[in-house]
Amino acid sequence: MNAFLVYPLQVLMLLTLTLQLSAQGQTIIGTVKDGVTKQPVPGCSISLLNTRTGTVGNNEGKFRIKIPAGLISPRLVITSLGYTGETIQVLVEKTNYEIELKPALGAMNEVVVTGVSKATLVRENPVSVSVVSARQIEQATESNIIDVFVKNVPGLNAVKTGPNISKPFIRGLGYNRVLTLYDGIRQEGQQWGDEHGIEVDTYNIEKGEVIRGPASLIYGSDALAGVVSLLPAMPVNTEGKLKGKYFSEYQSNNGLIGNGLRLISGSRKVSFALRGSYRVAKNYKNSIDGSVYNTGFREANASGSIKYTGDEGYSVLNFTVYNNRQGIPDGSRDSVTRKFTKQMYEGSADDVTTRPFVTHHEQNSYHLSPLHQHLQHYRIYTNNHFRFLRGDVDFLLALQQNVRIEFNHPSAPKQAGMYVRLNTFNYGFNYNAPTLFNTDFTFGLNGMYQGNKNKNATDFPIPDYNLFDIGSYVHAKWKKDNWTVSGGFRYDRRVLRGNNFYTNTNSVTGFDRRVFLPDTVGAYLQFPSFTKIFSGSSMSLGVTYQLTEQFSLKANVARGYRSPSITEFASNGLDPGAHIIYLGNRDFVPEFSLQEDVGAEAHFKNFLATASIFNNNIQNYIYLTQVTDASGNPLTDAQGNKTYQYQQSSAQLYGFEATINIQPSILKGLSFDNAFSITYGYNKQSNFKGKGVNGEYLPLIPPLKIISSISQILKPKSKTIEAINLKVEAEVSGSQNRFLALNNSETATAGFALLNISVNTQIKYSENQLLQLQFQINNLFDKAYQSNLSRLKYFEYYTSSANGKFGIFNMGRNICLKLIMPF
Repeated sequence: MNAFLVYPLQVLMLLTLTLQLSAQGQTIIGTVKDGVTKQPVPGCSISLLNTRTGTVGNNEGKFRIKIPAGLISPRLVITSLGYTGETIQVLVEKTNYEIELKPALGAMNEVVVTGVSKATLVRENPVSVSVVSARQIEQATESNIIDVFVKNVPGLNAVKTGPNISKPFIRGLGYNRVLTLYDGIRQEGQQWGDEHGIEVDTYNIEKGEVIRGPASLIYGSDALAGVVSLLPAMPVNTEGKLKGKYFSEYQSNNGLIGNGLRLISGSRKVSFALRGSYRVAKNYKNSIDGSVYNTGFREANASGSIKYTGDEGYSVLNFTVYNNRQGIPDGSRDSVTRKFTKQMYEGSADDVTTRPFVTHHEQNSYHLSPLHQHLQHYRIYTNNHFRFLRGDVDFLLALQQNVRIEFNHPSAPKQAGMYVRLNTFNYGFNYNAPTLFNTDFTFGLNGMYQGNKNKNATDFPIPDYNLFDIGSYVHAKWKKDNWTVSGGFRYDRRVLRGNNFYTNTNSVTGFDRRVFLPDTVGAYLQFPSFTKIFSGSSMSLGVTYQLTEQFSLKANVARGYRSPSITEFASNGLDPGAHIIYLGNRDFVPEFSLQEDVGAEAHFKNFLATASIFNNNIQNYIYLTQVTDASGNPLTDAQGNKTYQYQQSSAQLYGFEATINIQPSILKGLSFDNAFSITYGYNKQSNFKGKGVNGEYLPLIPPLKIISSISQILKPKSKTIEAINLKVEAEVSGSQNRFLALNNSETATAGFALLNISVNTQIKYSENQLLQLQFQINNLFDKAYQSNLSRLKYFEYYTSSANGKFGIFNMGRNICLKLIMPF
């Protein structure tokens, strides 16, 4: 039988089994208190370890949770911001618990759900994983959620195209090697593109988890480098009360104005959440370029969830809507004054050296240029969890649509240059078997079906295609005494198909267009038809040893798998937003990585430290290099768009990450936080050995990065002000002299240091509610700098410059004000 029929039938059969429920379990209640003050801890999180069952305490610290029948030796994990998590054993004869949490630092007792089959404590997980808490997210003033994560996770960086476009890179690997999840659902939105950001609502993310290293075992292809998991605020039991949170912020550099709202209400059975936000920004500024033309944006979001909780499980139905109009900078400017110019004509009529200046009004207006991107993302999905055969079942179904339109024709501003629509159906199923001989087994099946269409456009970087992806895995975790051993095996299969794709020139407009049979006589076959099957296996084995309650050692070996992306495999055209002509290769084979991680964690009363060393060898590594002519000059079109071609080789990446957090008891409220990361990347192709920048180094490798901060929490004797947190932060980025200079793909990047200061004030405006007011100045001394991961660094049309500066610089001083008001 055809594989396209067999696999969906298997999925339907497995989903049908979830309708069978097991016998009733035990219900327990409890109260969570501060171990010092003995006061209730409101809003704490209560999770049933090794399951996906959990709840949230109310404002009095009270909670109720159902323990499923048949669960052997159940344990509850209780966590709350600013406290050490507590794990308690649930006893059959006891139904009422009083739990005390001790104030402490660190996240070793945090519960993670990403990259594991069941909720697992960080300290028991051999995989290198970082948790980004709600407090870290709320006290950040970055322009998008990926930049918030970059600030808080060593080893995570971002390739940027202005303030609102950040693509996550983990340990030197990005694009389709980093899988982004939204509430456990793969984020599918043309992520191959340089200027394609993450389509999510920044104000709706309550928590995050980042896996550094191959996570292909659970997620299949595209998780070869790791996973960025975004966890939104979800419905909870509020005992019938309507609760919410209002966000508002302003940033001076680009005039960013943002407002967001969350509403949550529910009972023990039914709960819901509604969310919405709107953000608008002008062009950002720095001391070298002034206002960087066409970097503004206008973004709107809406989402909702409804959750039903029964005696044996729950189901959640969710939807999200994302709409963003985003400027497309091209770096066009006058060669003498270095003032930005704008494109007014097409093709050979356009001369970049004679373009008119951008007016002062255009530079400082919220109105976007006609040349911009319009991004839309729609998602409807359901997450479900049920008890079944003494174990439990999780399954998800999701439909999402991503629409990307890039307008790049000044003579016809309503004519799209690129217009692609991607429809994706995601499915996932896993069965967590009951514990046997201290071992938890999980059997899973997940994948997706995609259809991509080019609509009415003039540029076609990728063809139409259909993709079917399926993978199955088995994962096991054995735990006894101080040892935890986990690992598993997975097999994936991807089928990629596309038909002949013809283009010709429209005699009326002069633009290229797509044509169909029988009108293809004399047309250009831009994309010949293809049918390609990729397959591969993934596996991992890891161990954690808890030397003491405060100290643990970890080691993990993982083999990752990734199929070539559509642009790597079949591209042949201009992406107008990226200003790149992409050339793919249909002979490419999948990438396979073998990564070793060794780490240690120490957690004491006043001191927390983590360290991790990794080594990653990749077979068939795919990368981009610029194409040049016989004289070594970049191969460009009339508008200066450069041509890049994908190559394949072997590669090695290795590096080190560490964090140190000190909170001396003698200096109450003081915290000294430090994060360090360094990555090296080498092309192992034999003819590049010893060539250094001329081919031996991999592109887009982040340099040494250190983020160090000192904060002091003050507790004034006031009935209104609960606390004041003063913070000074230094960001240090080393110079990057290990870059890919071959064919002028990259240039050296100087190091820089930025100083940020902030004041966070918590104001009591009702009996149980605290308003947060955040004042922050980023880049206090208005340092002019360029990151080696900023694409704008390479937006340059000239070989000489009157001021000696080339490319576009990063954002200058930025004064930020943020208000968060719960109610």
